[in-house]
Amino acid sequence: MSIAITCNEITKFKFTASNYNILIVEDSTSMNKMLTRSFGSHGFNCYNAFTLEEARNILKKQYIDYIILDIHLPDGSGFDLIHELENSKEKIFVLTAESDKNFQETVYKKGIIDFIVKDSDFFYKIDQIKYAIKNLEQNRFKTILIVDDSLVIQAQLKDILQNRNYKTEVAADTATALEIINSKKIDLMLLDVQLKKSNGIEFLKKYKNEIVIKRNMPVMIISGHIDASVIRDGLKSGAVDIIQKPYVLEEITLKVDLWIDYRRKEEEVKSSTAILSEYKDAVDERSIVSKTDTQGIITYVNQHFCDISGYTEDELLGQNHNIVKHEDMDKKVFEDLWHTIKVLKKSWQGNLKNRKRDGSYYWVHALIKPIIDKDGEIVEFIALRHDITEIENYKEILKNKLTNTSKSLDENINYTVQNEEAINTFTAILKTDTKNKITYVNDEFIKLSGYTKEELLEKYCNDLRYEIHKQSGDCDKLAETLAKNQHISITFTNVAKDGSLYVVKTIAYPITNINGEVIEHLHLMHDITELRNLYKEIEDTQKEIVYKMGEIGESRSKETGNHVKRVAEYSKELALLYGISVEDADILFTASPMHDIGKIAISDAILKKPDVLTEEEFITMQGHTTIGYEILKGSNRKVLKAAAIVAYEHHEKWNGKGYPRGLKGEEIHIYGRITALVDVFDALGSERCYKKAWDINDVFKLFEEQKGEHFDPTLVDLFLTNKEKFIKIKDKYKDL
Repeated sequence: MSIAITCNEITKFKFTASNYNILIVEDSTSMNKMLTRSFGSHGFNCYNAFTLEEARNILKKQYIDYIILDIHLPDGSGFDLIHELENSKEKIFVLTAESDKNFQETVYKKGIIDFIVKDSDFFYKIDQIKYAIKNLEQNRFKTILIVDDSLVIQAQLKDILQNRNYKTEVAADTATALEIINSKKIDLMLLDVQLKKSNGIEFLKKYKNEIVIKRNMPVMIISGHIDASVIRDGLKSGAVDIIQKPYVLEEITLKVDLWIDYRRKEEEVKSSTAILSEYKDAVDERSIVSKTDTQGIITYVNQHFCDISGYTEDELLGQNHNIVKHEDMDKKVFEDLWHTIKVLKKSWQGNLKNRKRDGSYYWVHALIKPIIDKDGEIVEFIALRHDITEIENYKEILKNKLTNTSKSLDENINYTVQNEEAINTFTAILKTDTKNKITYVNDEFIKLSGYTKEELLEKYCNDLRYEIHKQSGDCDKLAETLAKNQHISITFTNVAKDGSLYVVKTIAYPITNINGEVIEHLHLMHDITELRNLYKEIEDTQKEIVYKMGEIGESRSKETGNHVKRVAEYSKELALLYGISVEDADILFTASPMHDIGKIAISDAILKKPDVLTEEEFITMQGHTTIGYEILKGSNRKVLKAAAIVAYEHHEKWNGKGYPRGLKGEEIHIYGRITALVDVFDALGSERCYKKAWDINDVFKLFEEQKGEHFDPTLVDLFLTNKEKFIKIKDKYKDL
């Protein structure tokens, strides 16, 4: 059954295939089964008919959202069913062996969503229908304004757009159009030039600021006469496209879908960016955060830092970080810290005792990370901390408990019990014997694990660990360190009784007898599950934003299809073959879709020009590399820093004859060299508005010729030696 969703719920809408029923009308048993298996694997509810009569019976009994309809059936033509359903709500995808253009136009005139030609690419096209259905359902929240004084054209455009689930508004003149724009949310406007009382281009020019700039509304101009002046004036006025009458209905639907999809992705990026900002704020509130320059001068502190230190933001900014350094801290700790972050350029973790403004102290567990630019130079340091004062105080309690002889036994017991109760409220604690069997747990750990005290006392520590720790040797490392009478700080992911995961920052101490022999282990744990989840959500959101931005850059040219997906997969595969670490290969995988983000600033007149670009136009087109770099270069995020490199350098050549900077050889970052090769591979092997796709063997021949000229010779050899892997990716994400 279909789900009704109101416009104000668009932000909550989530496409779920199981909510939609598909009727497959195909007389071939094998083809019908294949289609059922394909749509069923995506989650759709499938119904099967092999004749027109069976299809009609199903439609009488069952609500159907979409029909996959073969034209040639044993008991008649699929067109008979199309006529019968002319005024119904079912959407139809037509299966046919016909590739005749007149036939295609007839199909569109009858209000069909799309026709799928049974050719060599048939199975790839079927796989893409799921995404077409998803877009059709999202179209219900988009409104198209038709400005045309012809009632016939109004009706024709309304029919074809409403068939694709768009809402429509119509206006016969510009005054009415302006009223609609000011009173309703319009997502795209189809604007006729030759109106009875006014000129569409002059109207757009006059209200460009209101329509194009302020509302960011795509405007497609329709004109019975197109010459250089119409194109020039239309584009200068803010139109995204010029369509000539009499238009092809398929052209209208494809271009409307393109620009609506472009707007949709823009909105998704804005939404994701807003969510990311919320996540940043959440982490900022949760952690104690500061930044310093390369000399240790504080450049940023969050409110939590001010609260725990007792200083105001103004008192901290511009000061050396030594302002909170406690005199009890061994200077060797700071020597190791600075050597790690400044010389080795690696992250440092450890516990620090800091001094508050009033002279008292607090303890933090700190992660200090150097931020490094594309040239490998340190730009600044960022420090994330959480408060472990209670844990350190507990250590002091244990020390006092064993060594403080100045108090009476009663005083000592009273003192330690009160402090232990306070610490137990905030810290999860357990003890184990030397074989790591649990001998004691406090209430906080019982709450975290979900087990009862009795259940825990029967377990070994390793029974609680997530499997990855056993495989990585973390559990063995813990046992070995404690056996050497050394304490250890380590983060564990544990499995609760209900199967959920929780993450604890653990400090484990060996407890010895008077002879120095280890007799038990003390584990003090700080629950950081929420913080870890936030970091993971932030990372996932960043990746989503990067990918969506990459899609926006590519969606300016519809024919590129799955280009960004393929480039991402190619990049990762080639990076791993080159020997780059899995972590860096994953970063390139996420960043590479952004290689052409700068194209968002290139006009359609150049970007979509079917002819050879003039010298001036080519120079303008080359500017997309610098534009992309300027958009991304300010970020400190690894993925966005990598994306900036890719955008800037993917048109550089090994021989130094590329652009924008003419870099040569290994002056070009490995990310740029990899993306340069795979981008050309995909561009040549794919059909574009200005060219046919190359034969794959011709592409390989070009790589041989350009080895050491355009491309890194090592990368070319790796690519050609493993070309079957890249062909497999190309086939998997083939364009319709």
